[in-house]
Amino acid sequence: MKKATVAAVVVGTAAAVAVAALIMRHRMGKSSKWARARAILKEFEEKCATPDGKLKQVADAMTVEMHAGLASEGGSKLKMLISYVDNLPTGDEGGVFYALDLGGTNFRVLRVQLGGKDGGIIHQEFAEASIPPNLMVGTSEALFDYIAAELAKFVAEEGEEFHPPPGRQRELGFTFSFPIMQTSINSGTLIRWTKGFSIDDTVGKDVVAELTKAMQKREIDMRVSALVNDTVGTLAGGRFTNKDVSIAVILGTGTNAAYVERAQAIPKWHGPLPKSGEMVINMEWGNFRSSHLPLTEYDHAMDTDSLNPGEQIFEKICSGMYLGEILRRVLLRMAEEAGIFGEEVPPKLKNSFILRTPEMSAMHHDTSSDLRVVGDKLKDILEISNTSLKTRRLVVELCNIVATRGARLAAAGILGIIKKMGKDTPRESGPEKIVVAMDGGLYEHYTEYSKCLENTLVELLGKEMATSIVFKHANDGSGIGAALLAASNSVYVEDK
Repeated sequence: MKKATVAAVVVGTAAAVAVAALIMRHRMGKSSKWARARAILKEFEEKCATPDGKLKQVADAMTVEMHAGLASEGGSKLKMLISYVDNLPTGDEGGVFYALDLGGTNFRVLRVQLGGKDGGIIHQEFAEASIPPNLMVGTSEALFDYIAAELAKFVAEEGEEFHPPPGRQRELGFTFSFPIMQTSINSGTLIRWTKGFSIDDTVGKDVVAELTKAMQKREIDMRVSALVNDTVGTLAGGRFTNKDVSIAVILGTGTNAAYVERAQAIPKWHGPLPKSGEMVINMEWGNFRSSHLPLTEYDHAMDTDSLNPGEQIFEKICSGMYLGEILRRVLLRMAEEAGIFGEEVPPKLKNSFILRTPEMSAMHHDTSSDLRVVGDKLKDILEISNTSLKTRRLVVELCNIVATRGARLAAAGILGIIKKMGKDTPRESGPEKIVVAMDGGLYEHYTEYSKCLENTLVELLGKEMATSIVFKHANDGSGIGAALLAASNSVYVEDK
């Protein structure tokens, strides 16, 4: 063989070896990056773990905080607000009643016609409007003027059959889903805004007085008979159709719970004991916190960056506003440290709250063999295309970790309430029925979440008690519940 040919063979072999080495390095780089992504996932999963023992500690901590919040104002992170609702609907209410439901960026006006004893709801109608962003940070007067204008429009368009008899005012239940210090069934001062609202001049004011002023300006002949938190409304709506409802939980953008307490078990209550001997308590449980909550570095960072650092910790790990954002933060870390979406970190992935919980739910529920929905969502929202099936599977695993932790903690919270009510152990006569009225988009639409919550509570209560727990979806509880509470607290109730 000639020298030149030998040289060529040697060079060719060396080039092949170099290429092979490059391919090997690339593969090793890829596999080490993938190992890093799996390590981030594993660490996150461990920090989010909610074994039954931990959940029972969370439930016990919830019960302790409930006792402290009922003992004195400011005694606990849980406000345990007295709702002044001591007579829940019985199902016998009759007449036409209105509700105004301000729960967040949207609000609704409802009219409900009740049929009296066993008549139920004969007719209901509603109109919806969204609050312009400038009014969420403007003045109290501007916000309530806008709401009253929509209410006036709704009343102006109604048929004569709904007009009240001469000499009677229309009656309204006002659902106001923000922390309120209630002073009577139809008055209460705003403690603080949440959900993106920030109107300083409303804080400390009676929101019923603000609404009444705006209604008078528009010449709407209507009185507010009941000021209701959305969770209390959900409890009322649930009770109207099921006498065993004693707890209500909302899992939507935010989360909260209310339940029926014995009036004698409320040391901070100084008024005469209500005839019913009961009082509905609005827990404001979103603000619950405990050393037993499984918090990760992503939760701490999200809390620090939030509008209300250190507040609403329970809400920030359980509710719809935050689950998608926790997922985004973990994905961003994986993109930065393990390049799961390629060499460059996708710019959109750096935008806070770009990944919403409904999108996370759609990805989590993807059953297609190639996880097409996951691929489409990553492309549409984050502009990440050509993801591998391996990466898409990783995203679904993360969705499952975030949702499972939230759902299991919400179940532990409900167990805490059941313990406080003394209903966590069977009576001699057998287990007492516990019906929980549930509402909110997260519970209603995120099936994996709601299934996990229900199964967890059954698991925590044990076999014997499991048959006694019933979940009832009280759709639109907050709006209809407010109209029902306007009915059960009507000034004309004696006339009927």
